[in-house]
Amino acid sequence: MPPEPAKAVPEAAPAPAPARITDLEIKDAQIIFSAVWQRLEADVGIENLRFPKEIILLGGAPGAGKGTHTRFIAKTRGLTCGPIVISALLDSPEARRFKDAGSMVGDREVMDLLFHRLLQPQYRDGVILDGFPRTKVQVECLKLLVDKMHSLRRDFYRTPVGRHFRQPTIHIMVLFVDEATSVARQLRRGVEVRAHNKEVRRTGIGELHEERNTDFDKTLAQRRYRVFKEQTWEALQELKEIFHYHFVNAQGTIAEVERNILHELEYQSTLELDPKTVDRLRGIPVASEIVVHARQELVRRLDSYELEHEELFSCVAGFVERKIMPIVLRHAISGTALVNTEDTTLEDPMALAMLIDIFSERGYHAAVDLHRIEIPEFVDLKTGAVRCRLKKVFRIQIRFTGSEIRRG
Repeated sequence: MPPEPAKAVPEAAPAPAPARITDLEIKDAQIIFSAVWQRLEADVGIENLRFPKEIILLGGAPGAGKGTHTRFIAKTRGLTCGPIVISALLDSPEARRFKDAGSMVGDREVMDLLFHRLLQPQYRDGVILDGFPRTKVQVECLKLLVDKMHSLRRDFYRTPVGRHFRQPTIHIMVLFVDEATSVARQLRRGVEVRAHNKEVRRTGIGELHEERNTDFDKTLAQRRYRVFKEQTWEALQELKEIFHYHFVNAQGTIAEVERNILHELEYQSTLELDPKTVDRLRGIPVASEIVVHARQELVRRLDSYELEHEELFSCVAGFVERKIMPIVLRHAISGTALVNTEDTTLEDPMALAMLIDIFSERGYHAAVDLHRIEIPEFVDLKTGAVRCRLKKVFRIQIRFTGSEIRRG
């Protein structure tokens, strides 16, 4: 008998791809966020879910100077409230209640504590979050929170409470130092803390500072830096493409780091304002744009005065030198001089422009107001009509950096 044809063997079904950890984390974040959000709505009501206008996520390696520079960052952004430090939040009475109930303070508890804290009135204009987010779940929860903030704004935009739901602005600021600098600063802090605590114990004056094991052991300090790079650094990088991201070199002196921070937080209202507000203001240039070529334009105008309007320019320059500067010199300490004049030269608009440009070129700030005053000259005794002449008074204000007087 001929052999039977071989039977086709069905291919084995491909093994399912293992679930990626990021998928699981995103799912966990959605579950955690949903539970926390439902509790928030139940606690305060949806119309009271008023989060900060601006949130600055401040991250940095150990020793990068977060504590040192937080106040400067807040001042730069016009924030008057203190930061929310996540490590302190986890040691708060609210966190202790979680612990006393036998719960671990995991991502869900962190988000619950943080969201409730963000609703406090002192943070309405903005707040710095020191040490958040630290995990990928927290990153996803932050994204969901910002989505909710935008949704709340849309829902309440045309309502009487719409002004409380403003366009949210999220900044990520990372103060970066390399491992060698981080370790050196941690160990130096350990020496300083130990010396401080020794003096407090000796004198009984002052408060003891926390002594961290990582501040006294080089290996532990290195490990702490690497944990930051593996966890917090990666978490913040995931938000880089979504929110305003500021990478600040924190290796230098305090003054150098502050300059770096200022450079990173340059004026950017078009990224922060509501789109309708931006459209309304679009025709008004930002100051930084108009001053770029201001010096060149000033030089051009002054040279054109000399070449094309020599007589008038000479008259105005002479008036400034003889009549105004003696008064300015007498106010060198205060830095502000006020001059009233009826000189008819200034009735020419070009003469006024020349006067302002002359002071600008010399480093002063000049402003001129024209006041028209009617002075009675004749009274008709029969009719009671009063004839007046018009008196024009030019009030010139000159401002400059005054002299500082040392007082012993």
